[in-house]
Amino acid sequence: MNKQKRFTLSAGVFVFVAAMLAIVQVKVQSISPILLERFLPGIGGWIEIPFIAFYGAVVMWYMQDPAKVALWRRNTWLVFSFVFFSQFVLGLLGYDIFMMTGKLHLPVPAIILAGPLYRYQLSFMTILFLSTIVLSGPAWCSHLCYFGALDNYMASKSKPGRKPIKNKWAVKYSIMLLVVTITLLLRWLHVPWTWAAVLGAMFGVIGLFIMLFISRRQGKMVHCITYCPIGTIVSYLKYINPFRMYIDDQCDLCMRCTTHCPYDALNTKNIKSKKPGLTCTLCGDCVTSCHTGSIKYKFFGMKPAAARNLYLFITISLHAIFMALARM
Repeated sequence: MNKQKRFTLSAGVFVFVAAMLAIVQVKVQSISPILLERFLPGIGGWIEIPFIAFYGAVVMWYMQDPAKVALWRRNTWLVFSFVFFSQFVLGLLGYDIFMMTGKLHLPVPAIILAGPLYRYQLSFMTILFLSTIVLSGPAWCSHLCYFGALDNYMASKSKPGRKPIKNKWAVKYSIMLLVVTITLLLRWLHVPWTWAAVLGAMFGVIGLFIMLFISRRQGKMVHCITYCPIGTIVSYLKYINPFRMYIDDQCDLCMRCTTHCPYDALNTKNIKSKKPGLTCTLCGDCVTSCHTGSIKYKFFGMKPAAARNLYLFITISLHAIFMALARM
């Protein structure tokens, strides 16, 4: 892609992100989600907005190059996670200004599912999560989840093997069923929320150990692929969104892409069927690994390159907006 087109798309991200955050700045007056506005009422948000928009534009510029997607996705996702968890830690230390509503919530993705089941009402995070699926399909699991960034980083320490993860779906379904069952039992037995929070924290800690000792060794995001119930939900709900990836007829089954997929979605069966597996998040890490250029994005009747750029535009814009707004 020539520089003019890259600049146009990057400028588009800048304008879109700035416009969306400006609406938030104007409309939300009580507790501003834009952090700097809380420290400098009236002007802080307007100072922060162009910096966040510029960040989004820079990410869009570099990620338009397929060869740089894996590196930039990993690093920007880590930055997002750092911003999120640093605010969480400050909240734990008593600085309520870093919390979304001044109240602390448990930062474990499974709570997006378990929380509403325990309380019998939707939460802000659940609505936010579902909205991302509508807008960008499975991008929650490749650009937006504060926990997933850690799993992606650990998996990047090794090259993914060619063998698929054993009993992946049996483990996924079992853990999801376990989370749902225990949550409902806690609700029906009127177990205090403090005990429910302890169990949620334990679930998160186990997830961290999986990242450190299994994902790191296998080169695959085992936590996100098999352990996280939100990842299981995304595997199916993502089809609400029309973005897809496919493998065209030029594929010669070299299997090189298999060792570039941290989501265990490009195994022999998937490649022969001409489409990535259910755990694919459209991350794009595999695109440049294909010497025949057979792995492509699809969005209705668009050309593959245009479909990819549209996906990047939406996903990177969401990533930048969340950078400014997402906190517990």
